[in-house]
Amino acid sequence: MNQPPDPWLRIAATPGMTATAARRLIEALGDVRTIFRATPGRLASLGLSPEVAGKLLDEANPGLIAALQWMEERDEHRFVSPEDRSYPSRLRELPDPPAGLFVHGRTDVLEDPMIAMVGSRNPSPGGLENAFEFASYLSRCGLAIVSGLALGVDGGAHRGALAGGSPTVAVCGNGLDRIYPPQHRDLAAAIARNGAVVSEFPPGVPPRRENFPRRNRIISGLSLGVLVVEAGLRSGSLITARLAGEQGREVFAIPGSIHNPMTKGCHLLIKQGAKLVESAEDILAELRSVIDLGSAPANQALSGEEASDEGLAPEYVDFLELCGHDPFSVDQMVARTKLTSAEVSSMLLILELQGFVESGPGGRYSRTSKRS
Repeated sequence: MNQPPDPWLRIAATPGMTATAARRLIEALGDVRTIFRATPGRLASLGLSPEVAGKLLDEANPGLIAALQWMEERDEHRFVSPEDRSYPSRLRELPDPPAGLFVHGRTDVLEDPMIAMVGSRNPSPGGLENAFEFASYLSRCGLAIVSGLALGVDGGAHRGALAGGSPTVAVCGNGLDRIYPPQHRDLAAAIARNGAVVSEFPPGVPPRRENFPRRNRIISGLSLGVLVVEAGLRSGSLITARLAGEQGREVFAIPGSIHNPMTKGCHLLIKQGAKLVESAEDILAELRSVIDLGSAPANQALSGEEASDEGLAPEYVDFLELCGHDPFSVDQMVARTKLTSAEVSSMLLILELQGFVESGPGGRYSRTSKRS
């Protein structure tokens, strides 16, 4: 090697090393570079296992070599250390900031004002639509969107942000030499062109279950607030919301039907003090007190205005009103309208084609959020 690797890169690329352990060593030894002049025994006396200490001091350790090779592959593959000006100031505020970030894409976006959007990996059609529409609207208002690249709400939020034109940041729970889930490979490439895909885990680290709570603290830590779009009671999104509260970030939640198990997590958060969100303006009103935000083109579904049913025949307007706002079946609509099953199915088909309702699992239908 022509020059010694960044000491923070050596820390970040060593399995078993954490930012907390690094800070403990720095407090004892005085400087991050002093760590690499210590003996394995000295590091072990400060709490590192002999195995981790040996890997940390070895410039040929496989984790470091893999990280350096990944960085050499493309110009947009970078490592941002705590000593780098590109290291996000909001992460510096955390009690457990990452020892560095591996970044595929633009490092300048990491300082942009961000709102985190998280939720179920298996959302309802309405939940997925909300993720896209809220992200698109907030993006057009000048907020970058940060999420976790997962299936479901995360993917909808990233796509909405790309449609809105502001950068989006995906935080991963694995090394950036692979994309997880693989279905989001193209989405990750689009995110990297517009914003950044980041991870504190070095190349070669697989997406282990225990990695995701650590990832979640970065999602919330980068943001001014976290919006939970749709989540069950056991969703990992509730971990992100809890971390956001501990980090002093705003927590927002979109309510839903009391019959939908995928909204019970949001309802719990609201009971615990999260801000109930009915429109994007509810979020903007909170954030405008701390940052300067622009305005976006009017969007009825997200501005709190009623969407127009103009163009529908009166009998379809009445039918749509009877649909209510909870998922419903054809049999339920037969009972409510006194129409035949064939008549109800025909009307639902017309309304679905016009975007007023959408079909979901189990043969149930829902009114679309932009028409509700």
